[in-house]
Amino acid sequence: MFKKFFIFILISSISIPLFSQELKDDLSRLQNGEDLNVLYRNEKSIGIFGHSAGGFGLAYRRGQHVTGKRKRMFEVEAQNFKHAKEVKIVNPYYENAKGFVYGKLNSVFIIRGGVGQQNVMYQKSDKKSVEIRYSYFLGATIAFAKPVYLEIIRPTSDPALKVISTEKYNPESDMITDIYGKASFFKGFDQTKIYPAGYAKFALSFEYADRYNSIKAIETGVVADLYPKAIPIMAFSPKQQAYVTVYLKLIWGKKWF
Repeated sequence: MFKKFFIFILISSISIPLFSQELKDDLSRLQNGEDLNVLYRNEKSIGIFGHSAGGFGLAYRRGQHVTGKRKRMFEVEAQNFKHAKEVKIVNPYYENAKGFVYGKLNSVFIIRGGVGQQNVMYQKSDKKSVEIRYSYFLGATIAFAKPVYLEIIRPTSDPALKVISTEKYNPESDMITDIYGKASFFKGFDQTKIYPAGYAKFALSFEYADRYNSIKAIETGVVADLYPKAIPIMAFSPKQQAYVTVYLKLIWGKKWF
């Protein structure tokens, strides 16, 4: 009897520290995101992207797993927007003239907010592999259109003297030869108009983080914005109610339970 009890104590004294160490190792792998078999239900990320409408943007996303390979996503984006026919020029008739876009009526800034889903096409098999996902979103767009102000050369009662006047651009009267340059960007903020719209997006992303609880990804996609009322951006171009852009985004984030 004593022999059996001694053997039990001996086995326990060996196995408990081993089990404890194994538990610590498991917890360490979990905290460091080294366990492939763990499903992190929640995630959030930020991103920076360039787009075909001539600028850059910032993005935030929040996601939650619905199944092992499907997530429900919420996103917010902010970006500038340029018309395809915007070309910056400088008036060669005046020394030290400033650059401006001839015919531009409004500077446009966009905010989007939407919901969607992300689905895994190819799941990671180890740290060095890449996970491929596709996603789609629907949501609302708000475009802020600020009128463009220019510095215009105006004559005076003295034929030899001209002055520079800061005015809202008028395509019917402001000739290109009279424009000295663009005025301060902050001029005209109090006249900003809001144009609501809807958007749809489809994207492919490639997640390559070496930790399973972090996010590092490259995403490319296409976005379509549809406006009930066209935004007047360029004076000498047809007004559009639909704009389609493509983008490339870098994403960083984290996952948790």
